Amino acid sequence: MSLPLENPFVGNPLSEHELCPDELLAGQEAAFQRDIDRLRARSAEFVAVACPACGSAQRFPAFEKYGFIYDRCASCLTIYMNPRPSPQIMEEYYRHSENYAYWAHYIFPASEQARQEKIHRPWLGRVLRYCDQYGIATRTLLEIGPGFGTFAALARESGRFEQVIAVEPTPEMADACRKRGIEVINKRIEDVTENDVPEADVVVSFEVIEHLFAPREFLVQCSKRIGHGGLLVVSCPNGLGFDISMLGAKALAVDPEHVNFFNPRSLSQLVAACGFDVLEVTTPGRLDAEFVHDAILKGVFDISHDPFLKRVMIDEWDRLGWPFQQFLAENGLSSHMWLAARKRST
Repeated sequence: MSLPLENPFVGNPLSEHELCPDELLAGQEAAFQRDIDRLRARSAEFVAVACPACGSAQRFPAFEKYGFIYDRCASCLTIYMNPRPSPQIMEEYYRHSENYAYWAHYIFPASEQARQEKIHRPWLGRVLRYCDQYGIATRTLLEIGPGFGTFAALARESGRFEQVIAVEPTPEMADACRKRGIEVINKRIEDVTENDVPEADVVVSFEVIEHLFAPREFLVQCSKRIGHGGLLVVSCPNGLGFDISMLGAKALAVDPEHVNFFNPRSLSQLVAACGFDVLEVTTPGRLDAEFVHDAILKGVFDISHDPFLKRVMIDEWDRLGWPFQQFLAENGLSSHMWLAARKRST
């Protein structure tokens, strides 16, 4: 599946500070560190896995962070934590996560307007464009892992869908969605049955698949919840994107919750193997260049040996930073990836 030459979805500039206000960052980092410590205490129980995308056992070391080891698949180049927490450990981690509780109580409410206007409303426009372009019905939309519920609420308010349902396993996030009047199923999608939800025309899952022990099982379960010809939209980090490629373990996207870093080719192969025809893969990220720029300013990444990169990322940052980010997005080089697929008729 080749990437398009032009990406129409990059949108306006975005800063990480708009998404997580600086005054709340220290509290979030402290909560996250306590979660990491609890997870690391169970590392002896982690299990070894093959590549989550293609199943190959051939791999080579990628990097290590917080004591967790990441391999890169020698076949499809997916980066993945190996060994990784078992499904039971993961379920307990998210159920008792202080970090997720902190986001639900503080960060999401404080950044709601910025997230709504700069992230979720453009996301909704993109999903609706897929529906219009590919003739997808819009009776029922199912969002898996809705977090604070901003996207689901906008989708319902748009009037384009007759029913919007969220599947959210984390209690704090499920409660946040209910408070917005969103119909919520407090389960993992792997545990949802046909008695829980009607057949969906559209299933969306933003920034979820990178967290999962068994992404193939997740996609198979998504397929079971979608009617034939229905739409699946998935977003996740791109392990071959700019900031991850440049910073490696120092990239903000690399954390113990992210155990899978697919790339456009490997995710397309996995989705196709789970009963879908891939329609489009894009990398509409807006933060890669800022992440690398900030890492350079903090002294955690050195580019003094590269005059060209220094010119773009430091010397002429105000002029070249955003155009450079647009170049990354439009050429499949951003570390934020979207995939749209249609359920294959059998």
